[in-house]
Amino acid sequence: MDLVNTVLKYVKKEYKTEPDMPWKKYPDNQVLRHGDTGKWFGLILPVKRNKLGLTGEDVVFVLDLKCDPIMAGDLRSNPGIFPGYHMNHSEWISILLDGTVEPDMICNLIDISYELTASKTVKQKLRGPKNWLVPANPKYYDIIHAFDDTDIITWKQSSDIRVGDIVYLYVAAPVSAILYKCKALEVKIPSDSDYGLNIKWIMKIQLLQRYDPETYTMKVLKEYGVYAVRGPRSMPDSLVYDIDL
Repeated sequence: MDLVNTVLKYVKKEYKTEPDMPWKKYPDNQVLRHGDTGKWFGLILPVKRNKLGLTGEDVVFVLDLKCDPIMAGDLRSNPGIFPGYHMNHSEWISILLDGTVEPDMICNLIDISYELTASKTVKQKLRGPKNWLVPANPKYYDIIHAFDDTDIITWKQSSDIRVGDIVYLYVAAPVSAILYKCKALEVKIPSDSDYGLNIKWIMKIQLLQRYDPETYTMKVLKEYGVYAVRGPRSMPDSLVYDIDL
């Protein structure tokens, strides 16, 4: 029960969430809900070990959390993490609350579940640094050599990129791959339109990491559900997770 209490203390401190016990027949089942919509972001419940594919019939507590499907598949390779019990197996995971999974990892996964299930209004308030996939066309700008002599460049801004956000630059054909990971330093800088394109705002981005052109190609991106990069878009959580491993 120690980790159950740890989870309850964490959601109370971070999200002012008190558990809801909606079923009289199952008093140990505790639902974690969003305060504005009532939508679930977690469920604590007792389960027999053999229901999780483990040996024995003694009861253990698990925490059900929502997760990106590809990331969920990766996480289930870790001891103590299973397909969501009584939930959609592709979008939910169950975490064994017996010490197998470290508390820090559990708290991080709670944060992910909370954001995935939050309303748009709450997501905007919660929004921390976001990961963007931004196209770069070598026909208009020599992006291949842009960071040869500096680690800070200016770039067109046409979306809600904020200071601190991470920008992955996808270089179009003939490269067709992510080449750079950058951080937004300044945003919404008025453009002087000397770029030869219709650009209202620019931003300053700083190079954090380079990638080999053969590593994150369009073929690889398609495995994460990215089939085209025609404008700034959110990076899939599962892709960010694998890149940052």
